[in-house]
Amino acid sequence: FEEVLVYLRSIKNYFPNDDDFNWNFGIACAAAGEYRDGKEALLTIQSEKYRSEFCYVSWLCRCYIMCGEPQLAWETYSRLESSTDSFNLLQLIANDCYRMGHFYWSCKAFDLLERLDPDPEFWDGKRGAAVGVFQKVAANRESPERLQEVVNMLRNTPKPNPQVEYMINVVIKKWATQNRIALE
Repeated sequence: FEEVLVYLRSIKNYFPNDDDFNWNFGIACAAAGEYRDGKEALLTIQSEKYRSEFCYVSWLCRCYIMCGEPQLAWETYSRLESSTDSFNLLQLIANDCYRMGHFYWSCKAFDLLERLDPDPEFWDGKRGAAVGVFQKVAANRESPERLQEVVNMLRNTPKPNPQVEYMINVVIKKWATQNRIALE
């Protein structure tokens, strides 16, 4: 993609409002890891035909996540109707957010995935993301209110799981009490 980007950048000024160009440029940038440029190009596309394609939506969400805007990826997902594409997008959000340390959004996505499909991998992802949120709250890098939301997500785990009660009562609530954070 780097060679393609050299060419596309050389002609970019000639196609500022061309959806076909911005589609190709945005996807190429994102695929090459240049997420800010990819996001900018994708957001300039006006064609509903392009904007409704799963490829567009998934690359835009990945760009949002990689640019530190996971809430925009979640909002994009929330506007989709239930389908195979929305399920796949939810998996992308869960995994990319986890990889980038956006654990709250990853936990939300894994929680929903787990409710839609009882695959044990979704519980593993949700558990890991919940621990990530807890760690960020403990380090003052995440709001304590998020911890309550995570506790609620853990309680909503579809299958009874002894790890849930241990995580909530022995680890999270104990730490919260020691640090004067109120949790239900």
